Amino acid sequence: MARLYRAAFACVGWFALILQYWLMISGNPQMGAGELTLNFFSYFTILSNLLVALALTAPAVAPNSRLGRWSLSEGVRAAVAMYIVVVGLTYHFLLAGIWDPQGWALLANNLLHYVMPAAFVVDWLAFTPKGRLRWVDPAKWLVVVLIYGGWTLAHGKLSGWWPYWFVDVDTLGLGKAMIYFAGLLAFFLIVGLIVVAIDRTFGRRDRRLASA
Repeated sequence: MARLYRAAFACVGWFALILQYWLMISGNPQMGAGELTLNFFSYFTILSNLLVALALTAPAVAPNSRLGRWSLSEGVRAAVAMYIVVVGLTYHFLLAGIWDPQGWALLANNLLHYVMPAAFVVDWLAFTPKGRLRWVDPAKWLVVVLIYGGWTLAHGKLSGWWPYWFVDVDTLGLGKAMIYFAGLLAFFLIVGLIVVAIDRTFGRRDRRLASA
């Protein structure tokens, strides 16, 4: 069941990423493919969905491979769950109101921001063993977000292009953008702590059932 579920949503995830890339390339003919590709991979939405697609594909295709074993580890799957949940919630509350995609763009948008986050959360809840996460883990998972923030700042200052309005240093100023980013870090941490709380609750339940 888990393998079939992961294979199905891995296909959905890769389709959404490829569709979004095609839309970005075809919709900006005045820009070079290299620049557009760099911008594409500078969205946290894209990076998180790539992690989701990999975390679904590897266990479905090669569960005993190094990538398969890595992606099946409880910490990795919980971290990916945290990232993709924040992607969905951030889009819904901070970005959806200022963008009105249509047609194929609407499909790609909904797959990346709603369908794949929900699909991976279901996967994590249903198929990932529980009870091994620690309260300190969400702080460790923030390293990825901090690296992304550093990249976004460096890339934005060099190119003048920013993936999201709330990290646009040129418009907001460095101080205000850092306040927004600090708020996002706190939100990531809160979501991560909720993930750990769910994991520990389910782990206690599973241990009780196993000993009954």
